[in-house]
This record gives sequence, C-alpha cells and structure tokens, in this order.
Amino acid sequence: MIKRAAGMLWLSFVLLLAACVQPSVVGESEVRYGKVSSIQPVEIDSPAHLGLGSIIGGVAGGVLGHQFGAGSGRDVATVAGALAGAAAGTAVETHADKQQGQHVIVVLSNGVAVGITQPASDLRVGDPVRIDGSGTSARVVRY
Repeated sequence: MIKRAAGMLWLSFVLLLAACVQPSVVGESEVRYGKVSSIQPVEIDSPAHLGLGSIIGGVAGGVLGHQFGAGSGRDVATVAGALAGAAAGTAVETHADKQQGQHVIVVLSNGVAVGITQPASDLRVGDPVRIDGSGTSARVVRY
C-alpha cells in the first residue's frame, strides 16, 4: 500500500517536472521598423519558472493528504493532496515572480500599429525603434 502511494506520488512528481520543459526555437526572425506611439506600464510573469513551487507544494500536499483515510481512500487523499499542493505551489511561485514591464505600441513605417508587451526598458514615446522577432519572443528596441 505504501509502495502504491509512493509510486503515485513519484508519477505526479515526474509529470510536474515534464510540464516545466520548454522547447528551444532556432531559425529566422522578422524585423520591423517604426516609432513608439505609446507606452503603458504592466506587470508580467517571469518567463523562467523553475517549477519549485509545484514540486514543493505537491510533495507537501501528498504528505498531508496521506494522513487522511485508510486503504484506497488514503491513496486517493494522497494523490488529491499532491495535486492540490502542486496547484497552490504554482500559484504562489507565479505571484512571486511578477516583474515590471511595459506594453509598447509601435506605428510601423507602413502605418500599421503593433502592440508588444515586454520587460521594462528605457524607451520613450517618439523613439525610432525596431521590433525583433514575432509572437511571444518579439521585443522593441531603439536603433
């Protein structure tokens, strides 16, 4: 019975760890030019979560859940505790990793406006800029 609970806890740990893996992207990127038309301060999540909140919360929740019930009910409580603890740990880590950022609107040379959210920088309205990349990796930089 303990082996079964330990196996379930280990499986939960492995699945949580696998969720933290991020693929790397290699290749070309798009570059666009324009001028900054507005900048709004925002809070953004850190792009690099280690997953420690999930792991610690999952282990603590599993240990706590294992204290309840008997037989298969204890197994269910252990898994439920591990999952709830992992979710709580993720929420705490995400909240703790907030950083200051900015939402920058750039009017491109062709007249199209593009909005990019990125970590805070020293950009000012009216600066000539380029947008490196696209999607979530896009960044506005002065040139």
